[in-house]
Amino acid sequence: MHPAGSVIVFTVASGLGFGLLTWLGLGLPDVRGWGAFWYYALGFGLAGGGLLASTFHLGNPQRFLKAFSQWRSSWLSREGCLAVVSMAVFGLFAIGAIFMSAIWQPLGYIGALLAVLTIFATSMIYAQLKTVPRWNHWSTPVLFMLLSLGGSGLLAMQGWPSMILLALAGVMQLVAWLSGDGRFESRGTNIGTATGLGVRGIVRAFEPPHTGNNYLLKEMVHKVGRKHAVKLRIIAFVLMILAPLGLLLISGTNLMFVVAAILHTMGTFAQRWLFFAEAEHVVGLYYGKR
Repeated sequence: MHPAGSVIVFTVASGLGFGLLTWLGLGLPDVRGWGAFWYYALGFGLAGGGLLASTFHLGNPQRFLKAFSQWRSSWLSREGCLAVVSMAVFGLFAIGAIFMSAIWQPLGYIGALLAVLTIFATSMIYAQLKTVPRWNHWSTPVLFMLLSLGGSGLLAMQGWPSMILLALAGVMQLVAWLSGDGRFESRGTNIGTATGLGVRGIVRAFEPPHTGNNYLLKEMVHKVGRKHAVKLRIIAFVLMILAPLGLLLISGTNLMFVVAAILHTMGTFAQRWLFFAEAEHVVGLYYGKR
């Protein structure tokens, strides 16, 4: 799949933003007044900025409101609806914490649940696609959740909870990479099954459907060299998991949390680029791109 920058920013920023709002909804940390203002500004900025970035990948960004109308069948629509409701609840929760120094905890718990469901809905946009075997697996939503809550735990300065979540995310990332590499072949998908002609024997493409470029080739077909993929995996894993864990084991100062959060975010951007670049859509079979 083509790793579009807007979608990468969307998944990383919104994940961290709604993750941070989740921690705040649980009262971790318990902040009020100006301290709460800066935390909520960061949470809303990341969550809102991520959602705004996602509109740039729409065919007609000015019609983004239509994305909310298909919540019965579309995970993208559900994600949008949950995001709006979640931010509305946290808006009320933040007003109490900032202007009244009051923590309306039941409202915080509701907001935290909605934020977690928003992250889950974002992950299901990709996990439910049977046409992309690498994504169509239980590890996709689990990894999204662990990275969002673990990375945002650094922003919320939650030491051991964020370290445990990041360690689990590291294990899950290895599972996703190792199992995902052979998932396309294990599904038995080939040009015969794609065209429905496999029952007649071995199917080979005589020539591609057309010689020019088109939308499918631009968005659904992308090849990344194995050597480059391995290097990026190492960089992503070190920055996203190992470096933050190492820094927090050395010291739990505020500065260490900030540096760890920055490194984790950089690593997550690299991981999310690979998430899209390594994903193979079955439509590539029609063009001989496998």
